[in-house]
Amino acid sequence: MSLKSGNEPVPVQIARTTIEVYIREGRIVTTDEVPPFGENPAGCFVSIHAHGSLRGCIGTILPTKETVAAEIIRNAVSASTEDPRFDAVRSEELEELDISVDILSEPEPVRSTDELDPERYGVIVTSGIRRGLLLPALDGVDTVYDQLAIARRKGGIAPDEQCAIQRFTVVRYS
Repeated sequence: MSLKSGNEPVPVQIARTTIEVYIREGRIVTTDEVPPFGENPAGCFVSIHAHGSLRGCIGTILPTKETVAAEIIRNAVSASTEDPRFDAVRSEELEELDISVDILSEPEPVRSTDELDPERYGVIVTSGIRRGLLLPALDGVDTVYDQLAIARRKGGIAPDEQCAIQRFTVVRYS
């Protein structure tokens, strides 16, 4: 376990241990090798920053694993090696990484943009098979308009195209 992980919340410890073992040893840890956390399944996102800049962010809207710890493990590997926007994390970067884990509530439909608040709710926009998601409380995303515009771009959905909107809350660990 790294020097940082003892001072971090358990979900971040799980993500950090997972990333470090995967990058250094090429293997995925099991839930028995990390601190216990959350027996219930939940979607989650693992975000990695280095020197204040995003370095990787991958997650699941709904759970795909039996426990949230297993979900964190899977998404930590993906965020560190499979985010198409970035090269895989290298071993020499490990000590520089800031990691956060967002545990998502189940998404709920939104009937009006008045029900949104970019500080409190994340959004999911869907049109056909295209979907974009944006987490809440992100630096530089101050309005509902900005939040929806970014989520639409991420999903390849045009600004004037009809789409379904859902919102969700997160518990953020960093």
